[in-house]
Amino acid sequence: SALGRYWNFIRPFTLLVPAMGMVAGSLVALGAPPRLKSDWVSGTGPVALQIVLGGLMAAVLNAASNALNQIFDLEIDRINKPDRMLPSGRMTVRQAWVISTTAFVAALLLAAWINWQCLSLAVAAVVLTFTYSAPPLRTKGRGIWANVTIAIPRGALLFVAGWSCVKTIAQPEPWWIGGVFGIYFLGATTTKDFSDIKGDRAHGCNTLPVLYGERMAAYLMSPFLIFPFLLLTAGALAGILHGNRPMLVALGLVLSGWGSYIAYLILRKPEELSQENHVSWKHMYLLTVFAQVGIAVAYLV
Repeated sequence: SALGRYWNFIRPFTLLVPAMGMVAGSLVALGAPPRLKSDWVSGTGPVALQIVLGGLMAAVLNAASNALNQIFDLEIDRINKPDRMLPSGRMTVRQAWVISTTAFVAALLLAAWINWQCLSLAVAAVVLTFTYSAPPLRTKGRGIWANVTIAIPRGALLFVAGWSCVKTIAQPEPWWIGGVFGIYFLGATTTKDFSDIKGDRAHGCNTLPVLYGERMAAYLMSPFLIFPFLLLTAGALAGILHGNRPMLVALGLVLSGWGSYIAYLILRKPEELSQENHVSWKHMYLLTVFAQVGIAVAYLV
């Protein structure tokens, strides 16, 4: 059915992590001082609604981003992913634009409904999304700049936007935690480029694996899987983070150890990263979810 095609087109399995990250940011803000209070609304119901709308906004915005990226990657996907909706001809570019535009507008309306801070962060994410995917900048093909323009909206700004649903972002705490995820995504985003080397190289898209080869790209990304999480430990010990200190200290160390294991899996045989279901991908997905949930729990206990 048409609805089924549209649903597959937005890649629904990718929507869970941003939605969870947004909700996690909101729950962390709820647990931060003043505890269980919002700067914007009062009462359990209104606060819960803000959090739910934030999670929905993040998922819709990610769907819009997925659609936009597939539009501008159509020729690359004819080589790398010919079974996707656009290169296979099961959807038209016009239909894709309708889906992407509708989702972008819906996400911005949801953000505006929450508050002006959330809207400003969502607008920044939209700008960076177009910067990554669309000409003339199209940082997707500009080496490390591709990682930067993904890490900022999907790592740092996502968590800060979640915080903004409950409390003001005019304080260092949300930016510290958002920075942890941003630095992590700065390396982790490279993993998706290994399986796309053939099409990216054919169309002049200079991702890190294309520029430096699989082994060097793997070495470049590995530190970002390990060291960012130590900032959780450092932030808790320095009193910057106001969650449960022992839990945050332990969480940072556990996540750093887990990231070290992922780096080992990657560096052991970097050439195998071109396989679509490499085991490190599963670990990075699970690590991200565990980090989001763990930080939220550390602030709510």
